[in-house]
Amino acid sequence: MRERILARIRRGLEHRPQIALPEPLALPACLPEEALALFTQRLTENGGEVVRLESLQAAQEWLGHFAQTFAGVVVGQMVPEALRPQLPLLPPEEAPLGISWALGAVAETGTVILSSQEGRRTQLLPPVHLVFVPQEKMYPTLLEALQALQPSLPSAIGLHSGPSKSADIGQIMVKGVHGPGRLIAGVIARIEG
Repeated sequence: MRERILARIRRGLEHRPQIALPEPLALPACLPEEALALFTQRLTENGGEVVRLESLQAAQEWLGHFAQTFAGVVVGQMVPEALRPQLPLLPPEEAPLGISWALGAVAETGTVILSSQEGRRTQLLPPVHLVFVPQEKMYPTLLEALQALQPSLPSAIGLHSGPSKSADIGQIMVKGVHGPGRLIAGVIARIEG
């Protein structure tokens, strides 16, 4: 029975024209500084924030000052020990700050790529989400990012391009409805060691 149904479907589709798929978007090759500038522009256009940090040590110092205003934190599994602030660790649903480590970032869309292994609750439940991104993992396009990361991609990834926003009710834009109301990308130029 199954084969008869599938055969009828195949016969019905034989005379339909083949639809050509569009070519992937391609940005011209760009230098790392150009990619960072485009990433910064796109993420800020989407309501996100970008902090440029020269080194892991500079990121640690900046984080020490930034984290002082928070009562607690939840930290993703991939975040280096140096970037774990001296704050009480809280469950994701109680933490005012979530910190993650990105697999990479996409310049054309201002997107950070996060691993599901990092902890989706860490990425989505705290009102403020800080994502550290090594600048060497900044890719011009999503296609290039996925191709470069392919050997080590987890079973699921998150693509975050700004704070959560929704205008479902009354066409009024509200931030933080389905995730963090504030997304900050800390781009680290050099990772020592």
